[in-house]
Parts: sequence; structure tokens; C-alpha cells
Amino acid sequence: MKINILSFGQVAEALNADQLLLSDMDNTDRVLDYLKSVYPQLQTMEFTLAVNKQLIHGNTALKDDDTLALLPPFSGG
Repeated sequence: MKINILSFGQVAEALNADQLLLSDMDNTDRVLDYLKSVYPQLQTMEFTLAVNKQLIHGNTALKDDDTLALLPPFSGG
């Protein structure tokens, strides 16, 4: 199972990439645990998650080819 990861703003800077591809991740908690272990600076960052362009709150199951976006805080204008 492959999950596409998109990151923006300060999150992309922390990952040093705006796109990643991860395998064998079946839920968002597992992805976050992995990313925070590989990129410890994420542990202190605030960001919102979206799966397939839908904002989520809490752990969410993932399917093959889902896209998980890591969205930093933003303001309207």
C-alpha cells in the first residue's frame, strides 16, 4: 500500500521535500509517528491533516494511493 504525502510551507521545509511516498502505512497516526521519528523537528510544529482533500481530526484509516497533506497554519485575507 502506497500513501502520497504532500507538505507545504514550514512543514515542507522541515521535510526538505514537498512530496514523499510511503509504503505500508494504514492510518494517519502511523504516518505521523514515522514522520516525527525521521524528522524530529515536526514534533514541535503545528499542522493540520487532510486525506484526499478533506480535513480530518484524529486518526483516520488510509487506503492504497490515498493522499495525505500536511498543512501548516494559514490565515485568510
